[in-house]
Amino acid sequence: MNPNDNTLAHRIAQDLLDSYDEEYELELEDRVLDSVSDRANDLSLAEVKDSRRLYFRELFRMQAELVKLQDWVVKSGQKTVILFEGRDAAGKGGVIKRITQRLNPRVCRVAALPAPNDREKTQWYFQRYVAHLPAAGEMVLFDRSWYNRAGVERVMGFCSDEQYEEFFRSVTEFEKMLVRSGIQLIKYWFSISDDEQYARFLGRIHDPLKQWKLSPMDIESRRRWEDYTKAKEVMLERTHTEQAPWWIVQAVDKKKARLNCIHHLLGQIPYSEIEHPTIVLPPRERHEDYVRHPIPEHIMVPEVY
Repeated sequence: MNPNDNTLAHRIAQDLLDSYDEEYELELEDRVLDSVSDRANDLSLAEVKDSRRLYFRELFRMQAELVKLQDWVVKSGQKTVILFEGRDAAGKGGVIKRITQRLNPRVCRVAALPAPNDREKTQWYFQRYVAHLPAAGEMVLFDRSWYNRAGVERVMGFCSDEQYEEFFRSVTEFEKMLVRSGIQLIKYWFSISDDEQYARFLGRIHDPLKQWKLSPMDIESRRRWEDYTKAKEVMLERTHTEQAPWWIVQAVDKKKARLNCIHHLLGQIPYSEIEHPTIVLPPRERHEDYVRHPIPEHIMVPEVY
């Protein structure tokens, strides 16, 4: 065997490990909170290891399926919209990260719109969301969506009673139009308990890497937990339709919520594996007159590590 073959195999294996380390880095974000939770303390070290091993095994398996799904979406020209709704700190961003982590951002993109500006406030309410809808061969994941009007805008008084009622008159028709146009619409609500949100907010307060996630609006949402609950119940009741049903994800356990959501998502789209031609790298052309010039030292990034 050529010694270079062993070196190349090692480099490929290392690249694969580096890729998996991306997920490990994300998972580390949750460990501070998990280490002080009753759920974690009730488990033995062996059970914790087994649980994490199962989590990663299933996550990587389903991420491989998501890649197959992506290929099918491109090949078939499918147009898919997935809405992620839920209370602050419910885990929407975490599952979105795991879905998109291995996918092509030109095929699967995330739309996380800020609060509307003065001009957008004068537009048709759905107008700024329409601009982010997919073309053929694309998937769009909305990290919060037009349902802001039924949630935060209603609770915080950012819309009038008339605007609120007009939203409910329009949204079901709007979603029916999306479906008739060939867009598959999937809606998820991430459900967490009062105690769990409180614990996650405390975790963000005491973690310098997560403090940016807490806005004044998030803090106010804690005080108005019951108002948000009422708004959620009305929203689900009035917008759960045959064409665009809601799916509830039990999200108190973050890892289970991610796996359950991705597993369900894969079951909602009738994808199949697309065969690809075998890729063979062509030999690199070499020319005797080619000389690679050295890079000037003054523009090199210092190798501190």
